[in-house]
Amino acid sequence: MKFTTIFAIAFALVTTTMMFAAEPPAVGTPAPDFTSTSQEGTPISLHDFKGKWVVLYFYPKDMTQGCMIEAHNFQRDLAKYQEKNAVIVGVSVDSIDSHKEFCTKESLTFRLVSDTTHDVTNKYSSLADYKGMAIAARNTFVIDPKGVIRKVYLKVNPNPHSQEVLDAIAEMQKTSGE
Repeated sequence: MKFTTIFAIAFALVTTTMMFAAEPPAVGTPAPDFTSTSQEGTPISLHDFKGKWVVLYFYPKDMTQGCMIEAHNFQRDLAKYQEKNAVIVGVSVDSIDSHKEFCTKESLTFRLVSDTTHDVTNKYSSLADYKGMAIAARNTFVIDPKGVIRKVYLKVNPNPHSQEVLDAIAEMQKTSGE
């Protein structure tokens, strides 16, 4: 019995440490590509958006207050992003069905990626633990049309976030001409 308990505790510590050990991809590095499934049930890959700015945002859980605020603000500003040749892609570890329900209930028209395998969240070091449950950390990566990470936001405040991302893209476009 003692061995089982010690093994379980050691496994939990190693697993939790692994969730937080890696550093997120750095500004100036190629964005890790991925393929996962959107709320539409179709595959979505980062390389599908080559030639566009990508706002890849990770959020903890569908239908929770902070996540609804953040999603509503991105949806509200969607036309502004489109004017800047930018797309919004949200990622959480929720299921495709949960994403469908979230999009329907909240009238979201941008893509949400279901990352139940934690492949995408791990590539972006955005997997977190909340009371023993694996969730996506509230992080955002702004990726340029060539697939390079240009801005990283960690521990995002959902209220002003969409506007700060829009402002950052506008500034980067001025300096890069893209």
